[in-house]
Amino acid sequence: MKQALTIAGSDSGGGAGIQADLKSFHANGVYGLTVVTAVTAQNTIEVRESFELPVDLIESQIDAIFDDFDVSAVKTGMLSSARVVDVVAGRLGERGAPNLVVDPVMISTSGFELLETEAVVSVRERLLPLAALVTPNLREAQLLAGIPVENMDSAKEAARIIFESGCSAVLVKGGHLSGSIDAVDVLFDGSGETVFSTARLPGGSPHGTGCTLSAAIAANLARGQRLAFAVENAKAYVTEAIRRGLSIGRGPGPAQHFFSGRES
Repeated sequence: MKQALTIAGSDSGGGAGIQADLKSFHANGVYGLTVVTAVTAQNTIEVRESFELPVDLIESQIDAIFDDFDVSAVKTGMLSSARVVDVVAGRLGERGAPNLVVDPVMISTSGFELLETEAVVSVRERLLPLAALVTPNLREAQLLAGIPVENMDSAKEAARIIFESGCSAVLVKGGHLSGSIDAVDVLFDGSGETVFSTARLPGGSPHGTGCTLSAAIAANLARGQRLAFAVENAKAYVTEAIRRGLSIGRGPGPAQHFFSGRES
């Protein structure tokens, strides 16, 4: 069975972060491995507090995984600070981490800062050059590209700017584009653009969909799918997980990672 590694923070509510990644890995046919970078106190309403793990422990977790497992893909999520970004990028570079999907988690939906502002430069300069794919949402694309991202044209421009950081491809997630009837994402790989569009589902966006999408893409890459096909399949999976989202918690409930007709 193919093995995929997530390097991210823990979500005590179980809908995002490490927990969502593991569910997404399993639902998409790979064995999930973890490196925990931070522990958060959060639920479907808000992120209340975050504690960053010591960088030597993060480094030790990465080494323990690569010393024993045959890692076919890696996904990064919450890295919280420049020192964490630096140690993760350093170890992944030395280990030659394959199929690296970087989800540049920066700010929670409730507005909690998950990445220090000064660490954005470290992400751009240290981590993105290692990435097979970077998956920013609109706010993250704006910070990484340094331009306003408000419509599809600016999303495409941001993807091209981020690509110049040295990554192999960029997927700008346009689920929150104003005025868009559909949920539209744009993939740029240096040779051209591919637009993925699905009907926007009624209601708010469930908790943890960004984590779920990037983890599903990593799982598909681990299983040998070509990038555009991996993204297309992951988007279809996330759309159905959103459609069958769980009505639990008092905020936007989590996606249903294991939809099987038994959601009730």
